[in-house]
Amino acid sequence: MSSVIVPGFLPSTTGFHFPNSFPKVPVRTVPIPHVGEIPIGDASGGLCGGMAYGVRDFFQAGVPVPDSTEPPGPRTKLFKFLVDRLFDSFDLPWGVARYFELMQLPDQDHFFFRGAARRAIQDEWPRVQQEIDSGFPSPLGLVTVRSINPMDLKHNHQVLAYGYDLDEDSGKVELRLYDPNREDDDDARLILTLGDDETDPAIEYPGGPTVRAFFRTAYSPADPP
Repeated sequence: MSSVIVPGFLPSTTGFHFPNSFPKVPVRTVPIPHVGEIPIGDASGGLCGGMAYGVRDFFQAGVPVPDSTEPPGPRTKLFKFLVDRLFDSFDLPWGVARYFELMQLPDQDHFFFRGAARRAIQDEWPRVQQEIDSGFPSPLGLVTVRSINPMDLKHNHQVLAYGYDLDEDSGKVELRLYDPNREDDDDARLILTLGDDETDPAIEYPGGPTVRAFFRTAYSPADPP
């Protein structure tokens, strides 16, 4: 068993202490001449990508996260920061295209193409491992549904992997997660069965949503407020 954890990172101390629960307000408004401001989005659907990116921003900058256990209000600097980082986490249009591509794949391999789980584990797990080995938490997009409907993109989720436990004998990896939906929870784990010629790869998230695939999102740092 080999274990690697980003030094100094732990969800209960370096993650936000408030839940991913916000009022039903637009995440942004766009001013239209002679019309007024047009609302876009709904914060009550969650700001998980902004929270995952924001936690890494605070950590990487060496700035403590706020002590508050209440989500920031819509007019605060922190709320606006989380919204900006949410949109950054989408990496438009390519990031959304990645979600949609993986959403359409079957779970298991079929004939000459790889299923969603195998693509995630073969292509993305090495990137995540390398980033954690380098001392940085790795942001992940979790694909939780199978669908050809773009409207179902909203059901996917984002987290931050900060460590892993690799058991080479069993071929399993436990990714340690900061999950915005599980504030102050140091026990969140995404379990990967790496698979081989005889064993299909698999992804499990005990206590979390069904996860069909994941990928390392295109993070770049921003200064926290």
